[in-house]
Amino acid sequence: MKRFKNILLVCDFHLQQQMAVDRAASLALQNGASLTVFSVVREGPVDAHTAKSMPVRALLEQMVADHEEKLDALVAPMRRQGIDARPQVVTGIPFLEIIRKVLRDEHDLVILAAEGKGGIKERLFGSTSMHLMRKCPCPVWVVKAAKRFRHQRILAAVDTTDEFPDYERQPLNVLIMELASSLARMDRGELHVVQAWSVFAEGYMEVRGGLSEQSIHQLRKQVKREYAAQLDALLMAVDLEGIAVRKHLPRNDNPSRAIIKLVKNNDIDLLVMGTVCRTGIAGFFIGNTAEKVLSEADCSVLTVKPESFVTPVRLEES
Repeated sequence: MKRFKNILLVCDFHLQQQMAVDRAASLALQNGASLTVFSVVREGPVDAHTAKSMPVRALLEQMVADHEEKLDALVAPMRRQGIDARPQVVTGIPFLEIIRKVLRDEHDLVILAAEGKGGIKERLFGSTSMHLMRKCPCPVWVVKAAKRFRHQRILAAVDTTDEFPDYERQPLNVLIMELASSLARMDRGELHVVQAWSVFAEGYMEVRGGLSEQSIHQLRKQVKREYAAQLDALLMAVDLEGIAVRKHLPRNDNPSRAIIKLVKNNDIDLLVMGTVCRTGIAGFFIGNTAEKVLSEADCSVLTVKPESFVTPVRLEES
């Protein structure tokens, strides 16, 4: 199934981005999609010494010309493969210009290289990628430099709880599964699906509610069965033919901890998860689970949002 039609590859020549470039080219080729190779020359304050050495406008023009030359070199081999690739360089604040580009040209996927090394000591996702995962209206794929190109193991993190209305929650879960399964099929990889669960107020019921250990145990079994049934129903709604699927139902009242543990223990290459606004301020915050996972994730991550999501970024007025 052709999933993407209009891909935006964001290039930053200060990063190790070859994996992101190769992934974008492969997706464009397999989907017959157009590919814009995009670079933003960051505008910012110029110190007095630099301004004396070279006028700001001339400096920006030179930087833009340098980026255009580098993008042309990236695009040339893509075109030889038959990819409809086109370069573009703009000036401004990177995340704003990227989102405005998505809005103007209706891109359905943004791909960019991870800005850090990942792990606990150093976050994999820097300022630009976090802004995009919070505010970009289309899926955002942040690609970590890795030794292997093919994703051997992909993890789809879903949430079948009743915290959000079904009209928003279920379509987001289906979208996560469709993206994760199509990529697993493309890379001939193993698909892992996680739904963390817990018994509400279990500790209180055990200590203050007077429930016996046996009653708590039975309650846990019942709740897990309900979550398992919900997860099975979700999997039935997606075409998983030919894909090796492993389900995970960890009992953990901290979903982010459960997801991070699964990523580490199963050597996950790509995590597909949803980001949602829970604050009432459109686009400014992502869910607590996503925020915590992204602070410790050490793999590539593809984030998606509900259809109801509205970005706070607006096109500049003409």
